[in-house]
Amino acid sequence: MTDQPMPGADTPDHRGRTGLDRAGRDLDRNPDVVIRDVELTSRGWHVLRRTTFDYRRRDGRWGRQQRETYDRGDGAVVLPYDAERRLVLLTRQFRYPAYVNDHPDGMLVEAAAGLLDADDPAAAVRRESAEEVGVELGPLTPVLAAYMSPGSVTERLHFFAAPYTAADRTGPGGGLEEDGEDIEVLELPFAEALAMTRDGRIADGKTILLLQWAALDGPFAASGGADG
Repeated sequence: MTDQPMPGADTPDHRGRTGLDRAGRDLDRNPDVVIRDVELTSRGWHVLRRTTFDYRRRDGRWGRQQRETYDRGDGAVVLPYDAERRLVLLTRQFRYPAYVNDHPDGMLVEAAAGLLDADDPAAAVRRESAEEVGVELGPLTPVLAAYMSPGSVTERLHFFAAPYTAADRTGPGGGLEEDGEDIEVLELPFAEALAMTRDGRIADGKTILLLQWAALDGPFAASGGADG
């Protein structure tokens, strides 16, 4: 009996992808890690893999480990700010993973963000800002790039900030209904948004990082986020 072709590996899956089981097999940048096997455990819209590898510990002993990784692609996030009026543009939307893990109602306040898809990070945040908050951004400031959950998720998130004015509000925002998005646009005083990170009303990690950057090193650094 021969093995049946596996969609996503040997034959195209529902998104036309093949070779999903080969990611990571040729990694050799770290001589203390030897990849032995990569298995697809789920191939929905994003991909879950189980990788077996040998790892050399600091004392020189080798051991075999398995790790599952969730691959959803890389993403980008942006904090639009109006320095003159001391405002920031954020969103509020329902996030089921937060809701099922003790968030009171699952309605998270966040900076506009999305997956890169085929775009570069700068193009992605301009796209997401237009779709989610209806704003045309000014010059982008790269803030940082970070792995947000490196124990299990492969995603690297690119952080930006960008100025906007009232005249740059070119649309209603709200996201794409065909993607299931129902996004409320929030234009908040920066001092209030920063306070929300302290009292738990903003509990989204990427947004907290951007607001703290804006207070420490960004457009509101001189006053530390205070009004006036």
